[in-house]
Amino acid sequence: MLERGAAALEIALTPAALAQTQRLLDELQHWNRAYNLTSIDARDAMLTHHVLDSWSIAPWLRGARILDVGTGAGFPGLPLAILAPEREFTLLDSNGKKVRFVAHAARTLGLANVRTVHARAEAHRAQLPYDTVMARAFAPLPLMLERIASLCGPATRVLAMKGRRSETARTAVPEGWQIEADVALHVPGLAEERHLLVLQRTPAPAPTLDSHP
Repeated sequence: MLERGAAALEIALTPAALAQTQRLLDELQHWNRAYNLTSIDARDAMLTHHVLDSWSIAPWLRGARILDVGTGAGFPGLPLAILAPEREFTLLDSNGKKVRFVAHAARTLGLANVRTVHARAEAHRAQLPYDTVMARAFAPLPLMLERIASLCGPATRVLAMKGRRSETARTAVPEGWQIEADVALHVPGLAEERHLLVLQRTPAPAPTLDSHP
């Protein structure tokens, strides 16, 4: 099912990525029994709702430095880090228990491209803006954009993973931001609606030259 799902998303899994993903599901199942990291406890459902759902946004990543805000048990960050070892992923959450699991999973899977941050989004400081900031079920869109604003530069792409499409979400985009795309996501094996809002800061108006007589 894992390989079929990846193929349906046009993802070519290497043997290493396949083994890492299977190990991630093993670790999630094991830790979930003791720490209740996710309400989904069946392995097949973890695959569809967490792994394949995460992979569905892979084509929309931009740049080398990726931030996953409110990563929870590591989604979408960990599955995407498996696919893209050349990118650097920062996985941030305010829940210490979940951050400890994510750090453990990254070490166990040998993901040298993952670092974890235990903090609230608005408290996180980065030396440079991230290339992509992504969030899944983190907060309503205006609040999410407010909390990540300091982490985004003019070229940062923001990926907001949503469930059912809503015109309310589209009209709730605050001043200074614009929607680049509203994409229907088709997650193999998942009957629930998914879509992705791709956002970026509104370009600053070009300066005008004062005219002189």
